[in-house]
Amino acid sequence: MIRPTLTADGTAVRLPVTLAVSPLLDELALAYAEDPDMLGRLLTQHAASVLSLGHVVVSDDAADWERAMRAAEADGTRDALLETLEAADRLDDLLDADDAIALATSLTKQAAAIRHRTPAQENRP
Repeated sequence: MIRPTLTADGTAVRLPVTLAVSPLLDELALAYAEDPDMLGRLLTQHAASVLSLGHVVVSDDAADWERAMRAAEADGTRDALLETLEAADRLDDLLDADDAIALATSLTKQAAAIRHRTPAQENRP
């Protein structure tokens, strides 16, 4: 489960996802070592999809259907990459009711501690 902590300076709550990402990066490296051609093609296709999506997201004249199509394309290439890695199914934390309440309580307590130590900002965006 995600264990929120305060940053060293005490001004923000950190949700550490590095523990989940590290095994994924390790498996990505191992998969590349096993079959660099196949993984290289998957990574290249995903990069092209991400770049294409980035272009239409910032484009003023791109249609909504085109944005949706590019997003679906990027999701598809990402899913294809994740299917090659066993750690991908361990990325999402699934919380039962008690764990979800504990996480929410911990976040609330830590955020309250930050709020009480820092001056209130009047004109927040």
